Amino acid sequence: MLLVDTNVLVDVLENDPEWADWSIGQLRAQSQIHQLAINSIIYSELSLTFSTVEALDRTVDDLGLRMMEIPKPALFLAGKAFGRYRRQGGQKQNVLSDFFIGAHAAVSRFPLLTRDTRRYTTYFSDVQLVAPDRA
Repeated sequence: MLLVDTNVLVDVLENDPEWADWSIGQLRAQSQIHQLAINSIIYSELSLTFSTVEALDRTVDDLGLRMMEIPKPALFLAGKAFGRYRRQGGQKQNVLSDFFIGAHAAVSRFPLLTRDTRRYTTYFSDVQLVAPDRA
């Protein structure tokens, strides 16, 4: 199983001029090795680009993404990591989703396909990242 971060999927769905080719290539390559997965946080973030749940569900199915539940230990770890971020001076209020995603990958021992590695390397150093600087 490989968890796919929202930014990679948005690159593909919005045909990002800078990142779409890399993201499409990685989805294709990684799908040959792993079952691609998302969780409810990623699903929720993706919903911003869709007008209906049915359209989002079709896209999730078309991309071969499996929905995974976030285990309770990952939810706990996400809160602890976010607390550490805030104590260390983190000012952003809208980054909690990154902590849920990173904690899910950490607890489940899933590699994570992303292009935004900063918080993951800082707070979830055991997570294997598939990223542009690591691909």
